[in-house]
Amino acid sequence: MAHLWQKITSLPFLRAEAADGDTNGLFGSKGSVQLLDPRTAEHLEHLTGRTCSRRMIYRTALTHRSVLHDHNSSDSKPDSNQRLEFLGDAVLDLLISEYLFKQFPSSDEGHLSSNRSKIVNRKSLAGFAHELQLGEHLIVGESADRQQIRTSESALADAFESLIGAIYLDQGLAGAERFIMTHIISKVDLKRIVEEEYNYKSRLIEFTQSRQLPPPLYIVISEEGAEHEKTFTVEVSCREIALGRGIAPRKKDAEQIAAREAMSRLETIDPFTLPPTS
Repeated sequence: MAHLWQKITSLPFLRAEAADGDTNGLFGSKGSVQLLDPRTAEHLEHLTGRTCSRRMIYRTALTHRSVLHDHNSSDSKPDSNQRLEFLGDAVLDLLISEYLFKQFPSSDEGHLSSNRSKIVNRKSLAGFAHELQLGEHLIVGESADRQQIRTSESALADAFESLIGAIYLDQGLAGAERFIMTHIISKVDLKRIVEEEYNYKSRLIEFTQSRQLPPPLYIVISEEGAEHEKTFTVEVSCREIALGRGIAPRKKDAEQIAAREAMSRLETIDPFTLPPTS
């Protein structure tokens, strides 16, 4: 863990924080100074139950990528929360996996993986973020549709994962675990989620495996819109047979929609058993 921490703290934005002595929420470089909004800082400290000592990281966690779209100067370009989202996603997966591992001692790997995906899917994460009012504290670009982003499922889910990444860097794994236990596990009706939520990509994989078919192939058909407001169209196929298509702001969500359409189709017709057309 110590070795991992050394790698994490070598990240550029963390080195910059250390060099600037930024423990009071300074954000930016080369003379560009911005403070984390006091209202936001107070809200985050209420959510985490601890003082946010490395406020620059928390500001980054709440910075939507649309800010980069409006930033013309390369001297002090701010960081968006995309890198912290990557880190937070890994921390969240680890802690939820550990919780399920202990909670369901008789479950196999497939069952544990399926249950985890039902708890941390984009819809659930956006719901958690909405309950925590993260949308009100997002830092959004001037030219973006602020209201749409603040209520966007994708933006809220990203912010939630990014916040977990920031908490991990500021308070360590124990701090991230406290946050997840307080704002996810204690709020979740695990039995209901396991029964109601279903990962369509997993279902499609199970379908192909049961028929000794190759795994489903997801291909991005098109990307439309500005860099911070993209829409992805994804098609899923198997044995070069198109099964479904999905459209969403995130590729992962588009893949789930495509898999859902595929499963809906496969419930009425199995194209793999049809005779070839002449």
